[in-house]
Amino acid sequence: MISFIQENQDLLEEVVSEEKTLSIYNLIMDGGIGGQIIITILFVLLAVALYIYFERFFAIKAASKVDKNFMNQIKDYVSNGKLEAAKALCDTTKTPTANLIGKGISRIGKPLEDINTAIGNAGKLEVYQLERNVSVLATIAGAAPMIGFLGTVIGMIVAIHEIANAGGQIDIKLLSDGLYTAMTTTVAGLIVGIIAYITYNHLVVRTDKVVYQMEAKSVEFLDLLNEPV
Repeated sequence: MISFIQENQDLLEEVVSEEKTLSIYNLIMDGGIGGQIIITILFVLLAVALYIYFERFFAIKAASKVDKNFMNQIKDYVSNGKLEAAKALCDTTKTPTANLIGKGISRIGKPLEDINTAIGNAGKLEVYQLERNVSVLATIAGAAPMIGFLGTVIGMIVAIHEIANAGGQIDIKLLSDGLYTAMTTTVAGLIVGIIAYITYNHLVVRTDKVVYQMEAKSVEFLDLLNEPV
């Protein structure tokens, strides 16, 4: 008798354990075709967001690396009239700051205002390159939660449809597909949106640092040209 009760208790614990355990995969699969489509779209958006973030992160990180002696070498070359050597140094450095200085060196001999304008135009191109595809992250940050809410609306419509067709006898199992769709897509949309929002702002901050660096070095170069001979 005792062993029989113990076996029933063990069986009951296993059933309760199975009922409490629900994997993410099961949540997605139990959400119906509508929920699966929404989750797939959000997964693709997440993959795109992560790819853009890491690609831009390493590109911006490389762009921010400038040799501390770079400007000292430029000053020495320009002061001694070695413009070709200064231009070659900028070409081999291959950073946005070096590109701006190289553009300015190539215009030496023209009015200072023309040099300043050339550097400014080159700076806009460099900033554009740094910010390439970053706006896509902002779009994903705004669109992902809305796509998730779209899944919520679809799920609630499915749930209400099941209630209407239940004939007054509501079975929770009939509502599960709609409710799973509503909850899982909302959570997935918010997760993707939060990740995209954080990565976007992080890239913006790092880009601003590089832009500030470019501006500082450009001013330093223009001051060098303004120094009396």
